[in-house]
Amino acid sequence: MIEILNSAQLEQAADTGALVGDILHTLRQRSTVGTDLLDIDQWTKDMITEAGAQSCYVDYAPSFGRGPFGHHICTAVNDGVLHGRPHHYTLADGDLLTLDLAVSRGGVAADAAISFLVGEARPAESVALIETTERALAAGIAAAGPGARIGDLSHAIGTVLTEAGYPVNTEFGGHGIGSTMHQDPHVPNTGRPGRGYPLRPGLLLALEPWIMADTATLVTDADGWTLRSATGCRTAHSEHTIAITDDGAQILTLPTRARA
Repeated sequence: MIEILNSAQLEQAADTGALVGDILHTLRQRSTVGTDLLDIDQWTKDMITEAGAQSCYVDYAPSFGRGPFGHHICTAVNDGVLHGRPHHYTLADGDLLTLDLAVSRGGVAADAAISFLVGEARPAESVALIETTERALAAGIAAAGPGARIGDLSHAIGTVLTEAGYPVNTEFGGHGIGSTMHQDPHVPNTGRPGRGYPLRPGLLLALEPWIMADTATLVTDADGWTLRSATGCRTAHSEHTIAITDDGAQILTLPTRARA
């Protein structure tokens, strides 16, 4: 299903997106050395509930997972990159933490992810991974607009990733979003320009470049959810929800402080 939102729905999407951005910003500030991943999940639950919103993850039970996810946010550390299921783990200096959050409010969902280093340590490889996904995300957004095709966005994202020397996995990528978290069209993190679904004003897309340092192969944890690099290398993931407008694309999941 591909949804095209009307003006009222787009206003709600901007509201939900700001909430997602603000929660992620707060969690980034609070996630320090000694923080437990289960505390992050509880903080997320509290902020979502206070905002009168709903997590898209608690009851999420796709074919690739093991039953309902049962938590409010995805927390992946170091070699974990996607669908990280919160568990008892205390963050250490230099850990690379990825937080992926999808929330629904007023009938419209928004989805975003950030990767960052905990504490004071700044391993060069980890910094490069994070910066590359952020640059790839910016390139994908810059390529978006009415008349562009999904392949144009995929090509822009993939060019940044491959030119930086990283393998690209195409099992999971970006997606349409609207009244539900995951919709068509699928947005692979590499592709051919000029191909695929043509973008229209009112379409929401969640773009999410993610990479692993030296492999394109994923393995699944015993929890049935957390996806890790097959080699144990570090990973990074950046994501924004955008709305296609009459003259380009609007990022919906920036924190409120970044909108001034």
